[in-house]
Amino acid sequence: MTGLPIAVVGASAAGLAAAEALRRFGWRGPLTLIGDEPHLPYDRPPLSKQLLHGAWTPEKLLLRTAEQLAPLDLDLRLGTRATGLDVAGRTLTLDGGVGASPLAEGRERGTLRCAGVIIATGVAARSLPGADRIAGVHTLRTLDDALALRGRLAHGGPPGSEGVAAGGGGGGRRVVIVGNGVLGCEAAAVARELGHEVTLVGIEAAPMAAAVGTEVGELLAEEHRARGVRLLTGAVDGFETAPADPAGGGDLPGAGAPRVTAVRLAEGGSPAGEGVAAREGGGSRLPADLVLLAIGSRPAVDWLDDPALDISDGLRCDAYCAAAPGVYAAGDVARWDHPVHGRPLRFEHRMNATEQGMAAARNLLAELAAEASGPAGAEAVAGAGDAVPAPERRPFAPVPYFWSDQYAVKIQAYGLTAGADRVETTVLDRAARRAVALYGRDGRAVGVLAAGLPPRRVRALRAVIAAPLPWEEARERIAAATAAG
Repeated sequence: MTGLPIAVVGASAAGLAAAEALRRFGWRGPLTLIGDEPHLPYDRPPLSKQLLHGAWTPEKLLLRTAEQLAPLDLDLRLGTRATGLDVAGRTLTLDGGVGASPLAEGRERGTLRCAGVIIATGVAARSLPGADRIAGVHTLRTLDDALALRGRLAHGGPPGSEGVAAGGGGGGRRVVIVGNGVLGCEAAAVARELGHEVTLVGIEAAPMAAAVGTEVGELLAEEHRARGVRLLTGAVDGFETAPADPAGGGDLPGAGAPRVTAVRLAEGGSPAGEGVAAREGGGSRLPADLVLLAIGSRPAVDWLDDPALDISDGLRCDAYCAAAPGVYAAGDVARWDHPVHGRPLRFEHRMNATEQGMAAARNLLAELAAEASGPAGAEAVAGAGDAVPAPERRPFAPVPYFWSDQYAVKIQAYGLTAGADRVETTVLDRAARRAVALYGRDGRAVGVLAAGLPPRRVRALRAVIAAPLPWEEARERIAAATAAG
């Protein structure tokens, strides 16, 4: 093979989808996949569910094995960070150097000039000041994060504690989860099923309210309370710690660091009550053996310092997922002009990652094929010459989809549910947590959510908001689809 490589930065679901699509659409040149973790590309949604619960091993999360990746003929650089991008020169700066073996020690920084670049670096977990220096305080974004948290949960409570069944009385560890969004709710369900005493603290009045609305959030709150989770509203302003226990815990991550003993809640949240002590000077104190910070994420764009790029709330792209000539983005990091909704959007959804990775690959190859037809582009895009047929550049216009599993409740949503100015929720069976919600914006229906409904009925709801409809028309179609179930 000749010519410059296409580099995919981010060995994620989006990055893998882009790499596979590049080969499928005809790229025969060098192809580099760069990942800052040492692991092969893996699936992230099970981290807060099956893996955290202990039902899955890390191997089951792999999106492809090494043998399955071999036909792609990748220059696979794991454990390597991209630290800069010169947009005009399409040149990456890498922490690890060019041509180094993926996990070699002592590598130096290097540069990699590319025919094109697809950025799929995803997001990073947000934390609180000083949290990384306290044993027992965790975030949950990577496989290593999930394994560390699973290790803590698997150790159960104090010596002699046998834990409890879900929905039962006390026992296990005192687990405080800060953040009542999707991740916090899923982790709370798992920790409760493992027999721990769980408190879920969030600034929203109801779980996941920012994403799904208050009424669906209240339905989820009822399920969590029924399972024994304590729900509190408020902000966290710090932690209390004790010296590390020299007698034990040496096999756990963070051993030797001060260990968390309590979470401090700011004044103005849920009042002190059972298990929540008032603090002198205001606020309250929540005892904790283990804390998970699930307070959101930030797009992983800090390494992109070229002024040609807009990195406000992700990497800004046009409708074709292009951030600049020859530079595209996909997945959680991309904020692009959605041609149907008419505004820039960014989704942290698993299905979007795969679909956008493929779209970015197709559109990049179409651009490179056009460059190859000119005299200046021959060297840079030599690998695109065998693309038969050359793909067409198309706007990326998906119907967003996300799901969440909490206990036996499956939530599925299509379209835009966050930021709605109108929400109508129909509770079909409160005891079974079955409901349908319609979400509107500017007089049009833009999203729909189903909780506890079978797949066939959920698919019928998707068709209603594939394109935004006038509110009343969508409302009638949702009612008909629900009644027909």
